[in-house]
Amino acid sequence: MKKLILSVAIVLGTMSVQAAVPSITKTMSQSVITQDEYTEVSLDALPAAVKSTVEKSFPGTKLEKAYKNEKNEFKLEIANGDKKYTVYTDASGNIIKK
Repeated sequence: MKKLILSVAIVLGTMSVQAAVPSITKTMSQSVITQDEYTEVSLDALPAAVKSTVEKSFPGTKLEKAYKNEKNEFKLEIANGDKKYTVYTDASGNIIKK
């Protein structure tokens, strides 16, 4: 009789262990991309301060394209040989890190 009770206890014990619900963790990541709308402007329309900043800060480069957003910030595409760079400035010629 002891063996029967012991075997029933073992069987029930193993069944309860297998019935445990595994914990599942869900990882959710959310990224927000802010994109300012820039419109292309002619190089002649750039303020003198912006042109001066490019000439002083990046000697030997050529200003290829310029874009302006509604905050009066400029996105400038400059090139030095085969390498191309994008620089952001405000209307006063201060470089903005983005």
